[in-house]
Amino acid sequence: MRSHLFNSMLSPTRWSHSTLQSHLGKLGESVKKFLIGTGITVAVLVILGFVFRGPIMMVAGMALMQPDHSFAEDQTPAAPDYGNPDHWAALPEREDSADVIPNGVIIDPNSTMDVDVFFIHPTTYVSPEHWNQPLDNEPANKMTDDWVMRDQASVFNGCCQVYAPRYRQATLYSFQDQDGDGGKALELAYQDVKAAFDYFIDERNNGRPFIIAGHSQGAFHADRLLKEAIAGTDLQQRLVAAYPIGFSIDGSNGIDVCASSEQTGCQVSWNTNSVDAMVILAESGDICVNPITWTADDSVASANDNLGSISFSNGDALEQSVTGAQCLNSQLLVEEINSESFNQMPFGPGNYHMYDYSFFHMNIRANAKARVSAYLEAQQNSETDDELMRTLMEETGAD
Repeated sequence: MRSHLFNSMLSPTRWSHSTLQSHLGKLGESVKKFLIGTGITVAVLVILGFVFRGPIMMVAGMALMQPDHSFAEDQTPAAPDYGNPDHWAALPEREDSADVIPNGVIIDPNSTMDVDVFFIHPTTYVSPEHWNQPLDNEPANKMTDDWVMRDQASVFNGCCQVYAPRYRQATLYSFQDQDGDGGKALELAYQDVKAAFDYFIDERNNGRPFIIAGHSQGAFHADRLLKEAIAGTDLQQRLVAAYPIGFSIDGSNGIDVCASSEQTGCQVSWNTNSVDAMVILAESGDICVNPITWTADDSVASANDNLGSISFSNGDALEQSVTGAQCLNSQLLVEEINSESFNQMPFGPGNYHMYDYSFFHMNIRANAKARVSAYLEAQQNSETDDELMRTLMEETGAD
C-alpha cells in the first residue's frame, strides 16, 4: 500500500487545486499525528516543502494545514471595511510594495492616471488556526506585501493605478475541501472580494476603464467576479482586459480569450511548468495564452524573445533570456531556466506556479500598457465619431 502511494505521487500527474485531496489518505493522517505528537509546527513543514520541493512534503503539508474544527465552529474573523486604507494592500495615493519597479524602468506618472487595476492576491494564509485569514494576521500580510505586491501587482504600475484589497482569504487547505467547509471558506473570501470591488467601483474608480487581475486563489475569485459582476453588464464596456493567472480558468466566465497583444475586453491566463513537472495545476480545456507571443496557439517563443524576468527577493535587476515558453495541452511549458533566482517550487520540481508573473514581468508590463493604449485610442476615436455625428445632425437639421 505504501509503495503504491509513494509511486503514484512520484509519477507525472495532473493535480489541480480540487484533486490533491485524494492523495492525503493514510500518509497525511499518520504524518499529522506524528508531527503533532512531537510538537513540530505547520510552519516547519512548509519550510521543508520549500527546501525539498517535492510532492511528498507538499501532501504532508496539506494535511497539517487542515483546521481541526468545522467552518461553523470557527470564530469568523471580522469583516473588512474598505473605507479603511489598512484593509488594502495597495492604493494609488500611498507608497507601498506595488510601486516597486525594476532597475532601469522609467514610469511617466501622467500615463497611469486614466485606467485602474483591481488586483486580487493569491493564497498567503496557510495556517490551520482558522478557515479564513484574520485581516491582522501579520505573516500572511507580510507575504502579500513582500512577495505578491512586488512580484505580481507591480507589473501594472506603469499603465495604471493599482488597487489590491486585503480580504479574508481561505486557508490553503480549503481547495482540497471545496464541497465542504473549504467551499464555505472560499465563499466567504469571495464575498469580501466582491465587497471590495463594489467599493472600488462606487467610491474610487469614478467611471474609468479598469483591468481585473489576480493569481492563484486571486484568479479563482477573479474568474467568478468576471462572470457574475462584469460579463453582460455595463461594466464590461469598461473592461480593458483581465489577467486571471495561475489557476484553472476554462473561459466559461463570458469574457473572450485574447487572440492578439492589443485586443481589449478579453482575458489571458496560463499555468507555468516544465514538461517533466510532477504536479500540473492546469486542466484540459483551460485557457493558455503565451505571455511572450500573446497568442493562444502552440507557437514556440524563445528565451531571446522574453523582455525580462525578475524576482525582487534577489534585487531589482532584470534578468534577460531566462526562459522561453509554449502553450501545449492547456499548459504553459517553459524551457530550461537560465537563472538561479527562480528555484522555489512548493508544488514540486518543475512546477513554476510561484513565477507565473515573475518569468514574464517585462512582457506583462509592456502588454498591459499596449492594451491600455489601444483601449484609450478606440475610446477617443469613438467619442470623436459621436461628436462628428452630432455636428452633422445639427447642421442638416436631422432629428
